[in-house]
Amino acid sequence: GSSNTDMVVKTEKLPVPGETVLGGAFMMNPGGKGANQAVAAARLGSQVTFISKTGNDLFGRQSVDQYAAEHINTEFVFSDPAQPSGVALITVDSSGENCIAVASGANASLNSSDIDLAKSAIESAGIVLMQLEIPLETVEYVACMAHSKGIRVVLNPAPACVLPIQLLQKLFLIIPNRTEAEMLSGIRITSLESAGKAATAIAALGVPRVIITLGSEGAVMLENNSIQHVEALKVIPVDTTAAGDAFCGAVCTGLNEGKTLLESVQFAMRVAALTVTKMGAQSSIPGRDEIK
Repeated sequence: GSSNTDMVVKTEKLPVPGETVLGGAFMMNPGGKGANQAVAAARLGSQVTFISKTGNDLFGRQSVDQYAAEHINTEFVFSDPAQPSGVALITVDSSGENCIAVASGANASLNSSDIDLAKSAIESAGIVLMQLEIPLETVEYVACMAHSKGIRVVLNPAPACVLPIQLLQKLFLIIPNRTEAEMLSGIRITSLESAGKAATAIAALGVPRVIITLGSEGAVMLENNSIQHVEALKVIPVDTTAAGDAFCGAVCTGLNEGKTLLESVQFAMRVAALTVTKMGAQSSIPGRDEIK
């Protein structure tokens, strides 16, 4: 997955096009959906190998040092001499909502040749977790490699895009949010009932397990053609950045520990709830002791 440096400005409200808003606190944090999910899983007790690509620059070197400090295996965090490290510009309003613009940089050059170098790590994994801030063809290549060895492949299809059926059919589990689920299913989600219909439509494309995250409304999950709603914990949000990433890392941690899908989602709800009570991406992700 992706490795970015997040540059975050806290404002009273999100600007509309053409508007300048004076903000408050500025923070620069490690981020990227791939890195956030890797850190979440590692803090929750998983053994994590992160496969990514950064630029040969200060941001990239700092990122690798930070992953190593989280006890993440960085052997396959590659360095691209021709591209800068990825960055994300994030604005967060007073209610915790955010808007994000990402410059992918080296993330866009993570390719099948890099994946081949990490083949042994992929084929010995319990779960392979991916997102869409790296090239789609790379995601497909990894999914084929892992699926052929019977390894569970989990996809967080973010940011939203149209996905090939061949990829969906190689997944063990997909975890879209409301927007991503609407794009995949063609069903507008306005209620828990319509979320269930969207999950059913996504499953019909060949994915046996679906979790649609709905923010403060919790999540709708589908397994064995059975749909269940899991409620979110009630907290006062400060910053929703990385809540979905923390959730994904937590679900995979739970599954890898032998929890059922429902138990893993309930565990991930606690992780996500704590994440939104703090500012920042990786800086807001809780450790296992906090969950207890």
